[in-house]
Amino acid sequence: MASAFDSQITNRNFLSPIGFKFNIANYPKVSFFCNASKIPELVLGTANQPTYLKDLDVPGDKIIYGDLIIRFFVDENLENYMAIHNWIVGLGYPETTQQFKDLTTNDDELRDLNKQFSDATLTILNSNYRTVSKVKFKDIFPVSLTSLEFDTTLNDIQYFTAEASFKYTVYNILDADGNSL
Repeated sequence: MASAFDSQITNRNFLSPIGFKFNIANYPKVSFFCNASKIPELVLGTANQPTYLKDLDVPGDKIIYGDLIIRFFVDENLENYMAIHNWIVGLGYPETTQQFKDLTTNDDELRDLNKQFSDATLTILNSNYRTVSKVKFKDIFPVSLTSLEFDTTLNDIQYFTAEASFKYTVYNILDADGNSL
């Protein structure tokens, strides 16, 4: 017979919002300076089931994933900012189709359309900064990058941060060993 204590949480420490690491597989320069990220929202669509008294909402069959948004410090040489910038430009090729070709062609001149995507991992750390779980994002690609505003009237130096928004196929939350929770 199970006791009431068997259904209680064993670790009573709270999850800290500063305990995380973020990594984009194909763009490690962005990952190092990442200072904010979140697990995106997850929304289950609903269907309407009409009845003679009241229409009822029932679980639907499509999940809508929110955008993955990260914030990162911009390095002095703009390397991490330009990595995301050039990724977006390569996807949209606003000037020439060569921009898309450069993004999707490797050094051996072989076309790989999967290069327009990357996988990413948000590693969640406990209070001792050890990995608790990992959120794996599949096939991310950037859809927006914030501007950088230069201003000579500022009294204190506030180092630049930029936000980038990504779309992706799906995300999975895994334990520290990579197994499903």
